[in-house]
Amino acid sequence: MIVVSAGAVAMAGAIAYGVSVRPSNDRDWVPNEAVLPAAEFVGSRVTLRHVRNTQYRTPNDYTPAYYDLTLDLDSIQRVWFVVEPFSGSSAMAHTFLSFEFAGPRFVAISVEARKERGEAYSAVKGLFRGYELMYVVADERDAIGLRTTYRRDAVYLYPMRAAPERVRALFVAMVTRANALRDRPQFYNTLTANCTSTIVRHVNSLVPGRVPFSYRWLLPGYADELAFELGLIDTDLPADSLRARFGVTAVAQTVPDSADFSIAVRSRLPGR
Repeated sequence: MIVVSAGAVAMAGAIAYGVSVRPSNDRDWVPNEAVLPAAEFVGSRVTLRHVRNTQYRTPNDYTPAYYDLTLDLDSIQRVWFVVEPFSGSSAMAHTFLSFEFAGPRFVAISVEARKERGEAYSAVKGLFRGYELMYVVADERDAIGLRTTYRRDAVYLYPMRAAPERVRALFVAMVTRANALRDRPQFYNTLTANCTSTIVRHVNSLVPGRVPFSYRWLLPGYADELAFELGLIDTDLPADSLRARFGVTAVAQTVPDSADFSIAVRSRLPGR
């Protein structure tokens, strides 16, 4: 007689469900993930619709807010790499990019698991088509402020070494993908389509092989270490001082609602 454990049955059920389910944009989403961004291109200008700028009281008590923003792609200057390590695990983190335009203006793009109302994030569920994939286009007061001031997490903000034309191509690729997800939703995956692996895919589509395969982008808590070794972080500091010098949590907590939030959080970074 073959004995099958309850755990094995549950796992088989999860796999069967994951195979049969189809991605959709029509679900009862958590309020902060209900509105998808869009980009409209006219020549060298892009208008971003629904740039998120949520007004937070706590991480779970907030009022979603959005604005539209028109930018000149020719004025793009730099991309920044943001790392938010998860408490309790040195291997896990959330990562995203923020693009700097003349002005200066900053636009964060964060690849995330899109959750339904009442749903929490689970890395295991993310392996079995448990979430759709979402590109959040946000004001840094939202994307960074949520994590520093309201979640009270450590956040590290790194300037990246890349020519403006490469930064522009990366930005256009990411907002174009955000557009595509409005019409053709896709699933998030904890390993193959997570925050960091998606960024790597975008970078390597522009410069093949620029970020070689590494467990450190499957485990994003080590992503800044990998970026430093590859020469992607624009600094002459040694690796062991990176997080000590590029942390922005303390200063961000002093200016959560400032119109100059992005300038303030960079004011104490090396080279500023």
